[in-house]
Amino acid sequence: MAQAYMTEKENGGSEPEPSGSRFRRRLAELRGDRGIWRRGTVLAAIALLISLVMIFHAELPNDVGNLGSLTETFLPWLGLAVPVLLAAAVFRRSATALLSIVLTAVIWMNLFGGLVLDKSGAGGNLVVATHNVDADNPDPRATAVAVAGSGADVLALTELKGSAVPVYEKALAGTYKYHDVEGTVGLWSKYPLSAARSVDIRMGWTRAMRATIDTPSGPVAAYVAHLPSVRVKLNAGFTANQRDNSADALGAALAAEPLKKVIALGDFNGTMNDRALSEVSSQMRSTQGAAGDGFGFSWPAQFPMARIDQILVRGIRPEASWTLPRTGSDHLPVAARVTVKP
Repeated sequence: MAQAYMTEKENGGSEPEPSGSRFRRRLAELRGDRGIWRRGTVLAAIALLISLVMIFHAELPNDVGNLGSLTETFLPWLGLAVPVLLAAAVFRRSATALLSIVLTAVIWMNLFGGLVLDKSGAGGNLVVATHNVDADNPDPRATAVAVAGSGADVLALTELKGSAVPVYEKALAGTYKYHDVEGTVGLWSKYPLSAARSVDIRMGWTRAMRATIDTPSGPVAAYVAHLPSVRVKLNAGFTANQRDNSADALGAALAAEPLKKVIALGDFNGTMNDRALSEVSSQMRSTQGAAGDGFGFSWPAQFPMARIDQILVRGIRPEASWTLPRTGSDHLPVAARVTVKP
């Protein structure tokens, strides 16, 4: 029988090039491209600048518009530049840009890669939660029911509007036998509370409190705080001086706490990267950083971009940390499971 087909070569075409040969040919072309190291210098410079900001963010000045604190608040988001720059470097066929971007990616992973991983464990004998409920919350009762349903043994609420306090008290009474409200912050607990008092954070009115929780594993000092808000203004930059002063006052109160086991909860209006909170962060451990699943961004609720609601511990081991579903507030509630040793 006559052959029923002809090869592509016999038909006047060329045989398909093996993938290995195609790769070697392409590599040879790139080696012969003398512009591969000259192109993309602008992309390389941008990548280098981002790398320097991530490495030396603590050196950025706060004297003008609190530039350092503003950068540190959103520092993890610099990682979004990596895939964009990488695509541009490939399009430009620039080895210089590519190497610079790989370096930026390595630096970002070194700083924030650990936060991407799930570090939560199975242990813990105390569940705590905190929520900025928003003074303009349209349904405080539903918010109270939602956070009480989280299973938290201890619940801290901030930005409590005076007229809404009775609503929260009534909605939470069935879950929490003990509670205390000081100014615009409050603490609800399944375990007895004592020595509750306001804490002066240089606000002129009460936005912080302290109480002792009599847990089955011994007394724990709990601090609930709502540090002043910060603003980004075109003519003034990142205005945070009042927040910074309050953070220093809270840090002083924590340093003077006689109990060994301490929890600090609330809306700190700043991330743990922000140097302005160093008086607090230097002596407390973030449950999110130690045992969180992801970044745990809590604000704004509709598209969280920063972790400004904190659960910090001292003398207590973090086991897990997570955010709770959205309520009627502009913040997400956050929770943590910790181990309190006798």
